[in-house]
Amino acid sequence: MKGYEKEAHVRWGDTPAYREHTEKTKHYTKEKWAEVNDGLMAVFAEFAACRAGGATADSDEAQALAAKLQAYLTEYYYTCTHEILAGLGQMYTADERFRQNIDQYGDGTAAYASAAIAAYCKGRTGK
Repeated sequence: MKGYEKEAHVRWGDTPAYREHTEKTKHYTKEKWAEVNDGLMAVFAEFAACRAGGATADSDEAQALAAKLQAYLTEYYYTCTHEILAGLGQMYTADERFRQNIDQYGDGTAAYASAAIAAYCKGRTGK
């Protein structure tokens, strides 16, 4: 995650979410960062299990995971609005680094999570 700090600052440094993230995480220790990041990745492992169980991306189970992801991001990183979550969902497949990281739980996990997030956000934003 450290390697992406500069890129994130350049892309989103002037946004309220970035400022909130900086404030919320400024006292995180190395151990806290590891705990928080492991918890985030555990949500993607749940997406993989949901997919492997045959649930569609718009199923109640997958939609609950999208809501869980949004709540987790809000609790530990920054307020994750539906618009931010929708953008993240797109980035999970558009950015090869994110796709590979998420697909460590099984090929197609990133695409599945992205589709679940898109369905979840569409139902809430109309987009």
